[in-house]
Amino acid sequence: MAGAIASRMSFSSLKRKQPKTFTVRIVTMDAEMEFNCEMKWKGKDLFDLVCRTLGLRETWFFGLQYTIKDTVAWLKMDKKVLDHDVSKEEPVTFHFLAKFYPENAEEELVQEITQHLFFLQVKKQILDEKIYCPPEASVLLASYAVQAKYGDYDPSVHKRGFLAQEELLPKRVINLYQMTPEMWEERITAWYAEHRGRARDEAEMEYLKIAQDLEMYGVNYFAIRFTIKPLDKKIDVFKFNSSKLRVNKLILQLCIGNHDLFMRRRKADSLEVQQMKAQAREEKARKQMERQRLAREKQMREEAERTRDELERRLLQMKEEATMANEALMRSEETADLLAEKAQITEEEAKLLAQKAAEAEQEMQRIKATAIRTEEEKRLMEQKVLEAEVLALKMAEESERRAKEADQLKQDLQEAREAERRAKQKLLEIATKPTYPPVNPIPAPLPPDIPSFNIIGDSLSFDFKDTDMKRLSMEIEKEKVEYMEKSKHLQEQLNELKTEIEALKLKERETALDILHNENSDRGGSSSKHNTIKKPQAQGRRPICI
Repeated sequence: MAGAIASRMSFSSLKRKQPKTFTVRIVTMDAEMEFNCEMKWKGKDLFDLVCRTLGLRETWFFGLQYTIKDTVAWLKMDKKVLDHDVSKEEPVTFHFLAKFYPENAEEELVQEITQHLFFLQVKKQILDEKIYCPPEASVLLASYAVQAKYGDYDPSVHKRGFLAQEELLPKRVINLYQMTPEMWEERITAWYAEHRGRARDEAEMEYLKIAQDLEMYGVNYFAIRFTIKPLDKKIDVFKFNSSKLRVNKLILQLCIGNHDLFMRRRKADSLEVQQMKAQAREEKARKQMERQRLAREKQMREEAERTRDELERRLLQMKEEATMANEALMRSEETADLLAEKAQITEEEAKLLAQKAAEAEQEMQRIKATAIRTEEEKRLMEQKVLEAEVLALKMAEESERRAKEADQLKQDLQEAREAERRAKQKLLEIATKPTYPPVNPIPAPLPPDIPSFNIIGDSLSFDFKDTDMKRLSMEIEKEKVEYMEKSKHLQEQLNELKTEIEALKLKERETALDILHNENSDRGGSSSKHNTIKKPQAQGRRPICI
């Protein structure tokens, strides 16, 4: 009894010690997650848990966003989660989003998961028209988005209409031109086909490299009141406020965060960032080696398939030749049999005629030997002799003709048998002709300048040396130069597309941002986020961009 009471008391004490929790739902750009959080948890505790779950180490770009009365806010790291002005109805929902943007995505974004989350968020902002994008650039970005999702273009798979259900262009761009969905798909596919060979992460990075130069990329707009007044005319500090206190706090948070990120970029990379970049370089080299290996395997497979098709074609051709030879042999055998039969009949007829001629000769000799006593009998006898001689002559001529015909038939029979022999010889040659040996593709040796690696089963091991890293750095520099050249070519393509679709534009549907973008282009200034300032709005309000 005492043991049961002690056990019950111990269980009750453990039950009282369990911390109280609440449920949180985290919404990312491509997934949803739920966590049980302790009541005492601060924003940093929840944020770190989400980052660990995602495998994200570049945490300084992101935050947890929530909505308060149509105003967005960000979870503070040093404040308890439930002390924020959030809904107390569970699950409490937060959106895991990029809070600050890199100046150069290719240089600053190290992890692939970071790059992917930025790609999804920027793509959604462009489609939702939170980031203004010119029509020709929208088509190019759409082609990279298709490459990231579908891989290399294959006409046999990606047939007409395969993008019909995809949301690839802002509605503003679609409504601005008299173009059917098929016409848009044709132009997107034309550029999509040129991206062959790019992996998903490469296509997403190309998307971000184009998007980061758009006018409204990384910019948040807020409506503020009063004229902007400097506190000190010697420094560029402005005083302003919004009609909502939450908006003022949000602007302050974004200003501080952007300043911290600005200073972070100007400092040397921390040890953690250096390790991340080294790992990223190794991973990039590993993926490049893997892509080269797969490309070689694909090439060898295609060559083996071509060789197999050639062998099948040759085999089919040999079968057809064998069939034709068999048919020719059968015809030759039939012809030979007919000629042999005809020669035999002719030979028998010649023998019969010769026998009849001999009989006629005997009859003539018998008639000559017979004494004819009367002149009439003599005359009749002479007439019979003459007729017999004529008949014998005819019989001899017919016998000679039949003999010649028999000789000709024998010659034809000999030629037919010779043709039969040649057909059998050809059939024998076809049957004994050597076939191609099976193709055993031998992997081509790797170039000596590629870092050495060993493949055991499905695992890969790399031995990267300092010289390999230096060479990889030189290759990256070379890629930068090539990128500048491609950018020039890309700009020419964009201009061509813009000129092509300009005739289909509906001027009356242009938005204020379209007009402002065209004015900047006509003035010769490059469109950028720094020279895009909205005109004064109604009621004396001015926008401020962070």
